[in-house]
Amino acid sequence: MAGSGALLRQCPLLLPQNREGTAYEGFVTAQGRDFHIRVLLPMDLQLKNARIECSWHLKKILHGYRHILKQRLQSCPDLASFMVELKTILEIALKNTQDLHIPRPPEYYSCLVRDLEILGWNKVAYVDTGLTTIKLKAEDSCGRQHLITLKLNAKYPTEPPDCLVDFPVQFAISWMPQNSLTDVYDQFLAALESLKEFWDAMDEIDGKTWVLEPENPTRSATTRRIAIGSNVSVTIEVDPRHPDMLPECYFLGADHAVNPLRIKLNNNMHLWDPEIGLLQNLKDLLEIDFPSRAVLEKSDFAKDCGICYAYRLDGATPDQVCDDPRCGQPFHQACLYEWLQGLPSSRQSFHVIFGECPYCNKVRKANENE
Repeated sequence: MAGSGALLRQCPLLLPQNREGTAYEGFVTAQGRDFHIRVLLPMDLQLKNARIECSWHLKKILHGYRHILKQRLQSCPDLASFMVELKTILEIALKNTQDLHIPRPPEYYSCLVRDLEILGWNKVAYVDTGLTTIKLKAEDSCGRQHLITLKLNAKYPTEPPDCLVDFPVQFAISWMPQNSLTDVYDQFLAALESLKEFWDAMDEIDGKTWVLEPENPTRSATTRRIAIGSNVSVTIEVDPRHPDMLPECYFLGADHAVNPLRIKLNNNMHLWDPEIGLLQNLKDLLEIDFPSRAVLEKSDFAKDCGICYAYRLDGATPDQVCDDPRCGQPFHQACLYEWLQGLPSSRQSFHVIFGECPYCNKVRKANENE
């Protein structure tokens, strides 16, 4: 998670409610108005599993933007980044809510219908009854389907529409009063092609390996947790602007299983070849073949937590593994922390607690802020 300083700068009225940093409450400010909000994070602080609670008034304003907010929760790296996105979306929503009460001049409708006819109705996926929200569909050169949502205000085309897309990078359009929806669409297509290599790399990983998380990745998601073996996986963070470069890699599993992989990665970094693709490079550097989707099932890697006997707990999967090679039992971080807390023999140092594995008695540690 980003430091509390970044969050304080972005949302000075949103304050932590507990020592663990899993609950925040206060106000988010947009267009000079304060809206009450509460953010609840799971014990592992994974933003994608956060719960957002707000007043009925704010809920009503953001109603049409729920799917966008869900995407942002999936893709934002920390709470401070998400709050920036939330404020931006809230600004757009407030502006559009105000615009609903501004009567559109006749030329607004004639101009908009003309633009849609020039663009082609076959590219329109949705138009609301007030002609203020339009969704356009596009297919990139690899046949992937994409949507762009346009929110038009009463001054269109003097002022540009607000554009919402499922991208891993910011999408901003260049606009002049004489521009039209065709210009927006052309810029959208150009942006799709600029992200082609990134999506090619992610699609290859999704198609040829067992991705444990996220379950249903959005086009904006830049991380993948890939199964390597039973209770061993690697999480990669890919730079969407440079998908042919070595991604950030984080290994999950018992020390005896992941330490050799870390050593191979460090020793073989110099072998990374931008010409041969992300997945093949990972195989070469780690000196492994990722388990094949054709031979094995996801259940071969998706082992249930040894404490709660479930695979998913509040959206989280088991990411703690006993280091004893003869044991290797996986646990949810929250389950393990709670288990160790209940042991009379456990000891705690700051946020780290030490105690015995429920299965083999080997000393384990759990961090409440992991």
